[in-house]
Parts: sequence; C-alpha cells; structure tokens
Amino acid sequence: MNLIFRGDELLLCESRIDFPDADVCALIGLGADALQPVWLSAGSSHRTCHVARDVEAPSGFAFRKLRAVMAELGEHGALASRAFQVAEWVRTHRYCGVCATPMRKSEKELCFHCPACGFSAYPRISPAMMVLIKRGDEILLARHATYATARYTALAGFVEAGESIEEAIHREVLEEVGLRVKDLRYFGSQSWPFPHSLMIAYTAEYAGGELRIQEDEIADALWFGPGDALPDIPMVESIAGRLLRANLPPDVARRASV
Repeated sequence: MNLIFRGDELLLCESRIDFPDADVCALIGLGADALQPVWLSAGSSHRTCHVARDVEAPSGFAFRKLRAVMAELGEHGALASRAFQVAEWVRTHRYCGVCATPMRKSEKELCFHCPACGFSAYPRISPAMMVLIKRGDEILLARHATYATARYTALAGFVEAGESIEEAIHREVLEEVGLRVKDLRYFGSQSWPFPHSLMIAYTAEYAGGELRIQEDEIADALWFGPGDALPDIPMVESIAGRLLRANLPPDVARRASV
C-alpha cells in the first residue's frame, strides 16, 4: 500500500477509499526508490512519501485533507497517521541540523545519521496534554481560535521542556481559561499526525476561578450541563471525541455528532 502526501493531503481514489499502486505513483514521478517504508519489519509492503505542493493528482485520484478523511479511513487510520509522520520526518531531515551535511538513512531503524558530525535524527514526537474539566454535572468545552470552523472540544496544549504532563495541564488551563483544577485522572492517548503529536488525555475536577479566555488561543469556552444543547464535538475516531463521549450522559453521547 502506498500512502502519498502533498502537504496535509492524502492521495486517494476519487470514488472510494483506495490507495495508488505503483503505476499511479509513476505517473507523478515516484519510483520505488522515492518511497520510504512505513515499517522496517520484514514483509511489510506499506510505503510513503511527500510530494511537492504543485504536483497534480492523476486521473481518477484526488488529494484530500487527511484530517477530513480520518473517519472514512477506518482501520487504515492509524496506518495513515504513522505514514504521514514518517514521510514528514524524511522530508525535513535531508540535511544535518547541526552541520548541514546530507544525511544517510539507517537500514536497521528509522534514523538518519550525519556522516560528518555523527548527529542522529529520529522521527519527532511532540507530547500534548488534553483535559476535560468537570464541575459537578457540567463539562467545559472550548473552541480554539486557530481554526475558524473548529468544533467545541476539551482544552489541549503542548508540553513544554522540563514539564510533566500534569504540570502542563495546570499551566495550560490557567493560561487559556483562568481556572484551577484538581483530581487529574488519566483517560488515554493517541498518536495524532498534525503534524507529529502524541495526545495524552485526562479528566480533571474544577477547583476554582472564573472563566477568563486567552483570546489568541481560545475563541469561546462554555460550561455545558445535562439540559443544554450540545454543540458539534470532535469525531469519535479522535481521542477528543472518545474523551467527551465517555463523560456525557449515555443518551446525550448517543445523540452526539459523529
């Protein structure tokens, strides 16, 4: 299976979820030597690559936003997530970040080595916290300012150097909505390829403070209780979607948007 990306778009058959074969890859100038194995295990046939933004899709195929098709990919979603991150790592590590020498790819592991200074570069993983704040039978949902059409979701943010996940949660919540939290409980995690995050999700109990939105990060934040109409929330395939649905009343969770 070949997973070909153009920026944050994935090349798929126009009429169904199907991936380009070797002949289709050749039409856009990709030979076997241009494709990076997604897994190094013996027998794995999955390959991936990034192409330039001016590359046009061959007839019968289209480049589609990866975020938009994650729900349609089904069992291939996790594979596409890994492939995107591997392809992005290859695209951004052609040269050594220390001395600018062309890098050499290891045959034994996903690693680039610099033959001049010895620097090694592995696929990057950026840990990010996510937290759903609960206040009695209410939950806090926010719409992030970065995305004009974003759904309401739990708060999230990247972990900074020197922080634990828990410290990042307390800092981000205070910064973004002016609240204090307690009783943090781990919910789950998910690799998320936008561009190379590891989302680590928690619930937390409200401990004090009044809502004060950090406008450059948060467009809106509201408490939602049992009698309130629920806004659009993230798809169930995402860790955010599962976190929210796991903490909604069963009848509300069933009605929640997919």
